[in-house]
Amino acid sequence: MFKHEKQLFHPVMVERANPQYAALLQEQLGGGNGELKAAMQYMAQSFRIKDPIIKDLFLDIAAEELSHLEMVAQTVNLLNGHEADYEKVPAGQIQSQVQMGLCPALVNASGHPWTADYVTVTGDLCADLLSNIASEQRAKTTYEYLYRQIEDKKVRETIDFLLNREEAHNAMFREAFNQVQETGSNKDFGTNRAATMYFSMSGPSPRTDFPVKDVKPVSFEK
Repeated sequence: MFKHEKQLFHPVMVERANPQYAALLQEQLGGGNGELKAAMQYMAQSFRIKDPIIKDLFLDIAAEELSHLEMVAQTVNLLNGHEADYEKVPAGQIQSQVQMGLCPALVNASGHPWTADYVTVTGDLCADLLSNIASEQRAKTTYEYLYRQIEDKKVRETIDFLLNREEAHNAMFREAFNQVQETGSNKDFGTNRAATMYFSMSGPSPRTDFPVKDVKPVSFEK
């Protein structure tokens, strides 16, 4: 069961309308590293998880990502202003100006619709956690790029909050991975000598300074 509360996680405001930047921010609504992708991925992964604590973690973060989706949509809504004018969006997607009455949409910054192809589910907890760690890092990177392209202090406050929450989720997933890293595919495979070998493919002789413990450089020379 889900329950919607009208209060946002963090207040959302803008100093002034900026439809062109609203088109950029659409990336975090309907893009491959956006909030909807994160929410759907973590929720879909949770369906098969048997550990009740980790299952709750996935669902809690998924629910928070939906709240972030609402925050981003509200920011886009404010940035779009009150009057439709396609000339105010010289770059990026213009659907909101010509088709949807300024309504935020589940499309990315280029106007391509959100797709479930963005979602990664393997059924292996270690693989899914590593995927989620990478997803949070990619989302953080996207927000950093967006932060640098806007001078609006209120928008920056929202992005700064979302950046910090991405880092929090990343830390939670890393901790969960530390707890289960000896399970699933990590337990079933990667246990023989091939899992500890490093093949030097960059020069005529094997490297001796590879920074991973127990990895043995192997020479192809006979």
